[in-house]
Amino acid sequence: MKEKVVVGMSGGVDSSVAAYLLKEQGYDVIGVTMQIWQDQDVFEQSREGGCCGLSAVEDARRVASVLGIPYYVMNFKADFQKYVIDYFVSEYERAYTPNPCIACNRYVKWESLLHRSLEIGADYIATGHYARISKLQNGRYSITNSVTAAKDQTYALYNLTQDQLRRTLMPVGGYEKPQIREIAKKAGLPVAGKHDSQDICFVPDHDYAAFIENETGKKYEPGNFVDEDGNIIGQHKGLIHYTIGQRKGLGITAATPLFVKELRPKTNEVVITTNERLFSDTCYVSDVNYMAQESIEPGTRAVGKVRYSHRGAQCTLTPLENGMIKCVFDEPQRAMTPGQAAVFYQDEHILCGGTIEKL
Repeated sequence: MKEKVVVGMSGGVDSSVAAYLLKEQGYDVIGVTMQIWQDQDVFEQSREGGCCGLSAVEDARRVASVLGIPYYVMNFKADFQKYVIDYFVSEYERAYTPNPCIACNRYVKWESLLHRSLEIGADYIATGHYARISKLQNGRYSITNSVTAAKDQTYALYNLTQDQLRRTLMPVGGYEKPQIREIAKKAGLPVAGKHDSQDICFVPDHDYAAFIENETGKKYEPGNFVDEDGNIIGQHKGLIHYTIGQRKGLGITAATPLFVKELRPKTNEVVITTNERLFSDTCYVSDVNYMAQESIEPGTRAVGKVRYSHRGAQCTLTPLENGMIKCVFDEPQRAMTPGQAAVFYQDEHILCGGTIEKL
């Protein structure tokens, strides 16, 4: 009897090829698009964009038809609102910069979809992420880097649990992007040339502050730009408009380029500094998810990534009594940002990861 796998189909080429590859490997494949959009405006604005647009359903259904597999749309609006949108807003309100894709992966694309898939008799779920899953010698599962550094998506998957990893297939992780497009073309999939989705799917115009104001019904008070000595150097528009390392949109004229170094919600201040003052070697990481190992020893060496686009840098990890991890990089890193993830690798496996706290 064939093993059954539910493939999360976003309407893009990667998840479409994932479904094709699994069918070719002999699995009983079911295609599912997760309905997570919240209103008609986002629904329409996202037609050409990310995984929650109207085009996701249209294109995924066409692909499923070509592949000859069953296809369904499952409603996860409530979970997406709770675990992604509400989290996104609350993090910005406390002057942190969240990564909603990580929350969506952990709590919606995996927890909710896996639960629903098991209910209908599936053995696995699958996605089109550029990542691989390995079972290590110690018996634990870990995310492993894909074969393509340019498209690697492991950073955003650090928070998956052992049970989720055990029941997940990622067939795309062994290919380069041009290979995936070529497979799609040869298989006659109608999305072979479709552009990749970019940025946050539920903020299609990229105006995060306006989205947050619309969600909360609040107006966020202007305050002072200050330098590191506390001198007032201008007025900001409200803390939700800024993130660590930001240069554009400050509206400050200076002989030297200035950047956001710190957000202070208690005093409603944005601290401004020069680029060289954005570098630091230490961060503290909370809400740690251990993946390749159940725990770590003091002095553990790893390669740490502090943002999606970060190339990674050598560091030393120390577990703390409060459950957090202290990370000290060999060389100072630029603009480590509270609310973003710090993900630590050993031998291309994810060792663990968590959320950067105030430095």
